[in-house]
Amino acid sequence: MATHHSTLSSKNKILSLDELHLSSEIRTKLNQLIEEFSFIEALNKLNIPVDNKILLHGKTGCGKTATAHAIGKALKKEVITLNLGGFVSSRLGETGKNIAEIFKKASFGNAVLFIDEFDFIGKIRDYDAKDSGEMQRLVNILIQQIDNLPDTSLLICATNHVEIIDTALLRRFQLKLYYEVPTKEQLDSYYDHILAQFPNEVNNVSRTYIISYAEAKDICYQQIKANVIQLEKQKQQ
Repeated sequence: MATHHSTLSSKNKILSLDELHLSSEIRTKLNQLIEEFSFIEALNKLNIPVDNKILLHGKTGCGKTATAHAIGKALKKEVITLNLGGFVSSRLGETGKNIAEIFKKASFGNAVLFIDEFDFIGKIRDYDAKDSGEMQRLVNILIQQIDNLPDTSLLICATNHVEIIDTALLRRFQLKLYYEVPTKEQLDSYYDHILAQFPNEVNNVSRTYIISYAEAKDICYQQIKANVIQLEKQKQQ
């Protein structure tokens, strides 16, 4: 299965929500989410459901995946990651069964289930017409699993193409958070954060804008590495 687990002991550093560069609107809604889970027993006594189905959508590289893992860290929950694009089998019946098993694992473990490339469920509707009936059954299975997810578990789905997702699926999400390309001010803050880790003699970089955080990070590190190598070459002369 194309799944993996991440916990607080993961060797890859999981950023906290405070360390992410999020818009004030997204941060406010995530703060509310964290508080709902922190006081879930009080809400349950009044039969008030928590918002436990979240859709993160927008441009790639703007923090959707990092947000999912940061939420898991804040809630001290294991994150089970499923990349839907690499998971859907040509034998769709098996895919439905495997998805049900993953939801079951997340439910029993009170975990965060993070489904990436959620739009793939829409893309494969364009495949061979002979698979259309099986595809609809897969969508129905996914809807059923989402509806049956207990309040103690959290479903987070991410997509770059929300427009192709079945509307019946979209209705299941209480929170839909849009990740847009960061502004110049937001990127400057991000560049400053990265460059502050390095000495002045290597942190002189040209800043590019109207790009994602991931692209900005790559540009930054490429130039810093070039500066370090150039400095070392000068020392050898």
